[in-house]
Amino acid sequence: MDLVVHSASLPHTDPEASLAFYRDALGFEVRSDEGDAGGRWITLGPAGGTGTSLVLEPAGARPGLTTAERRTIAEMMAKGTYAAITLATADLDALHRRLRDAGAELAWGPTDQPSGVRDCAYRDPAGNLVRITQA
Repeated sequence: MDLVVHSASLPHTDPEASLAFYRDALGFEVRSDEGDAGGRWITLGPAGGTGTSLVLEPAGARPGLTTAERRTIAEMMAKGTYAAITLATADLDALHRRLRDAGAELAWGPTDQPSGVRDCAYRDPAGNLVRITQA
């Protein structure tokens, strides 16, 4: 059976701020932008790519969540402990400069980790951790 990762989801709290981060600062292309006053689902991915997509979905929009669960998600997002994604680039320092110049919130790095990985991390506008490693 051939199986690939089609998409991964991260919550957002402000679709325009998320677009400024993922599209404008990271350089992802918008593959779809759907929704209404009830929320927007934005699908993005690396420019020119046809592989895995990132779906930004309204925080707490999943069916079946209780009010208490939505409150916990909001609290965790505010602390930056709810969701994360790891990206890879051939030129970590150049991407770090681009994100820094765009005003993105740096969490750490660039750092040479004891494991041999060189990485940095930023928080997106919703508080999600976006770790970026040197490919």
